[in-house]
Amino acid sequence: MNAQSNTTYTTIAKAIEFIQLNFQLQPSLKQIANHVNLSETHFQKLFSEWVGVSPKKFLQYISLEHTKSILQQNKQATLFDLTFDSGLSSTSRLHDLFISIEAMTPGEYKNGGEKLTINYSFNTSPFGKIMVASTHKGICTIVFEEEEVKAFADLKKQFPKALFNLNSDHFQETALQFFQKNWSDLNQIKLHLKGTSFQLKVWESLLKIPFAKLTSYGLIAHDIAAPKASRAVGTAIGSNPIAYLIPCHRVVQSSGIVGGYKWGIARKKNIIGWECAIDYQQTL
Repeated sequence: MNAQSNTTYTTIAKAIEFIQLNFQLQPSLKQIANHVNLSETHFQKLFSEWVGVSPKKFLQYISLEHTKSILQQNKQATLFDLTFDSGLSSTSRLHDLFISIEAMTPGEYKNGGEKLTINYSFNTSPFGKIMVASTHKGICTIVFEEEEVKAFADLKKQFPKALFNLNSDHFQETALQFFQKNWSDLNQIKLHLKGTSFQLKVWESLLKIPFAKLTSYGLIAHDIAAPKASRAVGTAIGSNPIAYLIPCHRVVQSSGIVGGYKWGIARKKNIIGWECAIDYQQTL
């Protein structure tokens, strides 16, 4: 990511955080622009190009009231039924159906990736710089990380005995299409994951959350038949090795508060708003 792109991301993230904290006051375009030290005209153009909608529209999508309304819908139906609806009301949600998980073998899991060859590459996304890594079976890691050295060091810790190549492959190229807003020709994406049985169940449950929808930690626990394990579910979600594709950003607290995120709360809010904006455009 070049310096200009990085500055733009930081500016947009700062603006989104300001909107999130002040949504009840419905801040004006001028107030938001002043907060990020830009003119109204320049900020409006920059924000609209980056997010896909105007700041005014985005304010509606990103507010906590929107989050709370999703989590407090029809009391006659379970929240689980509402948020894990399998119906496809827009083409953007199709992409969730194209991901499949294959767990690493017990030997691969215990031996730190011995005999595995892992390709990795650094790329840009609407939410910052990312590293994508893959084995011969599929994607094993996607992380948001601006520092390439740190990202690679963390990858080596995860698979200390693997052989690494700085190289992109078809698994990575397919995964990166998710950030292009057009999934009509998307091929199936395979994930090759290292995790415990419990973690894999949680990650598979996350894949059921429809695009631009939100759910809670408790509902994930319900889905994996462990209704009293919300805390353990939260830990498993925090261990998710695949940023965005396994959508842990769609899990919030039952109160409607956005909550934590492995790659930063500002980024989580940015992603939620980005998806809501795309979903809105699909309905027009």
